[in-house]
Amino acid sequence: MVLTQVQHPDESSSAFISSVFASRYVQDPLPRYEMPQNSISKDAAYQIIHDELQLDCNPRLNLASFVTTWMEPECDKLMIEAVNKNYADMDEYPVTTELQNRCVNIIARMFNASVTEEVAAVGCGTVGSSEAIMLAGLAFKRSWQNRRKAQGKPIDKPNIVTGANVQVCWEKFARYFEVELKEVKLSEGCYVMDPEKAVQMVDENTICVAAILGSTLTGQFEDVKRINDLLIEKNKKTGWDTPIHVDAASGGFIAPFLYPELEWDFRLPLVKSINVSGHKYGLVYAGVGWVVWRSKEDLPEELIFHINYLGADQPTFTLNFSKGASQIVAQYYQFLRLGFEGYKNVMTNCMESAKILRKGLERTGYFNIISKEKGVPLVAFSFKDKSHNLAFKLSAILRRHGWIVPAYTMPANLEHMTVLRVVVREDFCRPMVEKFLSHMMMSLSELESMSLQLAPTIRYTVEVSPSVEAGEPFAVKVFPLEVKAIQKDVPLLVEKTKGVC
Repeated sequence: MVLTQVQHPDESSSAFISSVFASRYVQDPLPRYEMPQNSISKDAAYQIIHDELQLDCNPRLNLASFVTTWMEPECDKLMIEAVNKNYADMDEYPVTTELQNRCVNIIARMFNASVTEEVAAVGCGTVGSSEAIMLAGLAFKRSWQNRRKAQGKPIDKPNIVTGANVQVCWEKFARYFEVELKEVKLSEGCYVMDPEKAVQMVDENTICVAAILGSTLTGQFEDVKRINDLLIEKNKKTGWDTPIHVDAASGGFIAPFLYPELEWDFRLPLVKSINVSGHKYGLVYAGVGWVVWRSKEDLPEELIFHINYLGADQPTFTLNFSKGASQIVAQYYQFLRLGFEGYKNVMTNCMESAKILRKGLERTGYFNIISKEKGVPLVAFSFKDKSHNLAFKLSAILRRHGWIVPAYTMPANLEHMTVLRVVVREDFCRPMVEKFLSHMMMSLSELESMSLQLAPTIRYTVEVSPSVEAGEPFAVKVFPLEVKAIQKDVPLLVEKTKGVC
């Protein structure tokens, strides 16, 4: 959630909400930051909030976000029917709990987890991949601490090795739970973690190596198999037992359907846990993620809480408690409704739309495409002309057409690169791609005209004096003065840019 500062009392107009159509019900302005003293009608309350929300962007045109913005009406209806159920009340809502269990089973099998009685995977639903990563990180930290304690070694300097392209939730985990984040720097042409460099950074205090299946910045898959193979060799030489976590927030619902031959999941022995976002390419509205562990042994028992005050013993591993059941129901609906065939069709369509977009952007002649064709269906691109902050200007112009396209600087070692990114979701269909490309051409023309206005101009100073010639009332002298336009690059005051997700 956004950190909100409580406002000081203010008598200015900004401290009040002025109604428009609701004015037929409400005559006086309502306080903006205080609870009003009196009630108003439900119609007025609805209209006031509805009018304010009109100023938000259209979610379908938000090309910055990976998060699902369209679902079928039947699924919307199911979500409304389940909106008053607290998913945490497992004893009171056993069918909802059963749907969550089915989802975990489906996802675990999709990730090639073991389903034998001897070694069975475990998992749970979360509010998103951020919580899932926190839970997986805590499991790695506690397992590492237990091993070190048994060996009589210190446990005060845990670290995680990952690429500088990780999403900000990894930095949150490191800061909140006091784990050092050792980042592999990116390089020109290589915008994901280099496996060799990552394994070189592993030491006895490394609780895991975090690999990204679908980088937020470029959509590229990291080579999890290569990391696994190198880490097996290092573990044999050192006697360590360093595992791998796969952050498949974006790619976890893409690779199984489009690249089934790609080994990145529990087929690799060192992959101990995987997270995935149901609200990204899992095709559910924001608010659901999943985390799966290879076996119960990979999730320390002391992290699991058992409560019984809701009616029965309930094992739970979560950072929060109460949450709505709607997203769980919606996830199961999508699994049941689409099946493997449907998910594959959706992902194939997304990739085809991304290819059309990629070719259209290349035809403009303005851009270098830095994203790969194999990965998450998105297109990341930068201007060939690196002399100006053109990406931020183009992003602002596109916003006037309604499109939200993020511009961001790359992480450490590549701060000189400014990138734009378009995420292709299910609802970004071919006609919308074509319309976007037409608006892109209009925006580039406007950007070009803006740059022409920066050409040097000539100004004149006119000096008028009494004439020295008879019969002339005055004399005029013209002094030309050349004024050159100045273009400055303004650095962004941020520590690191992680893109938008």
